[in-house]
Amino acid sequence: MSDTKGRVKREYEKNLDLVTGLSHRINANPELAFEEYETSAAIVAALESGGEFTVEKGVADLTTAFVASAGSGDLVFGVCAEMDALPGIGHGCGHNVIAASAVGAALALAPFADELGLTVRVFGTPAEESGTGKEIMVNRGVFDGTHAAIMVHPSLKDVVTPQLRASRSWRITYTGRGGHASRPWSALNAADATVVAQTAIGLLRQQLRDGIRVHHVVKEAGSAVNVIADHAVVDCMIRCDTIDEVDEVWERVRRCFDAGAIATGAGVEFTSLPSIYREFRHDQDLAPVFESNAKAIGRTFPDYPDKMFGSTDMGNVSLRIPALHPMLSFDLPTEEGNHTAAFAAAAAGPDGDRFVHDAGLAMALTIAEVAQSEPIRAGLIARAANG
Repeated sequence: MSDTKGRVKREYEKNLDLVTGLSHRINANPELAFEEYETSAAIVAALESGGEFTVEKGVADLTTAFVASAGSGDLVFGVCAEMDALPGIGHGCGHNVIAASAVGAALALAPFADELGLTVRVFGTPAEESGTGKEIMVNRGVFDGTHAAIMVHPSLKDVVTPQLRASRSWRITYTGRGGHASRPWSALNAADATVVAQTAIGLLRQQLRDGIRVHHVVKEAGSAVNVIADHAVVDCMIRCDTIDEVDEVWERVRRCFDAGAIATGAGVEFTSLPSIYREFRHDQDLAPVFESNAKAIGRTFPDYPDKMFGSTDMGNVSLRIPALHPMLSFDLPTEEGNHTAAFAAAAAGPDGDRFVHDAGLAMALTIAEVAQSEPIRAGLIARAANG
C-alpha cells in the first residue's frame, strides 16, 4: 500500500501547479448559482488535460453540471467539486479551493485507477449556495452507481466529521393597501405585518430547543417614508438537526407570519424556495481513513467542544450513498470565517493554496487506501447491492 500511496502522492505533486492555478482562476471570476459557465469549463479542461477522463456535460438538465470519469474498476468513488460563489462576496465559502482540490485528487488517482480496481468520478455540482444543485442531481439519478463520495470544505477548524444540519427556506409575501401617510386610516400596512411577525418569532425562540435557528430577512417593505407600504417580502430559513424537525418548526413559525397578516389585515402568501439542505450522515468507515491520511500530511484534529457548522447539499448525497465531508482550516480570526470578504481573499492566498494541497492529497490517499482495504471496499459494494 505504501508504494501505491507514494506514487499517488508524486502524481499529486506533479499536478499541484495546475490545480493551484485553477483555484486562483475560479476565485478571480466568481459566478453565481447555476451560472458557473466559465468555472465549469475551466474544471473540465483541467480534468481533460491529463487524457484520462471522459466528461458528460449538462447532466440532470443543469447546464454547468458534469460527471467526469476515469478507470473501469468495480469500486466507484466520487469526488464533488462545488463551483458557485456568493452574491457581493465572491468565493467567501471557498468553493474555488473545493473544486481545485477535487480535481487534484482525481488527477492523482486516474493513472492508477484500473490497478486499484477503481472508477474515479468527479461530480461538478452547481448551486450549493442557493438552489441545492446536488438535490437535483441526486433526484435525477446522477449519483446512482457510485459507492461513495467525498469532498473537503474550508473553515476555521480541522474537523473530520462536523455536524452539518438540515435547512429549508420560504418566501413570505404580504399584500396590503397603500395610501398617503397623512391619511393612514384607509390603508393596510404590509410593512407592519413584517414587524409583528418578527416580534412573534423573537418570542417563539424561547420555546425552541437549543440549536434550532430561525433566520429571516426583510427583502422589501415599501419604498418611500410617506407612503404606506402595500407590499412586503420576507425570506425565512429554518435550520435543525433533521429535515423532519425543520418542517415541524416551520408550522410554528408560519403561525408567526400569519399573525402579521391578522394584525394588519394584509393578505399573506407562502412560497417554498427551491433550496433544501438535508442532514449529513458521515460514513464511519471512511472517517478514520481520512483522518489518518490528513494527519500524515500535517493536519491536526483537536477535540473542539463545538463541531456544529452550517448546512450543505452534500448532506442530500450522504442520505443516498456513503459520504464524508471533513473541514480543513484557514488561519483566520473567528470573525473572518466563511461567507466574509476576508475568507474569499484567503481562499486565493497562501491559506487557500495550503488547503488545495492538503485536502486534495488527503482525499487521493484516502480513496487509494479504501480501494486496497478489502473490508471497507467489500462493505461499500455490498451496501450498494443491498440498496
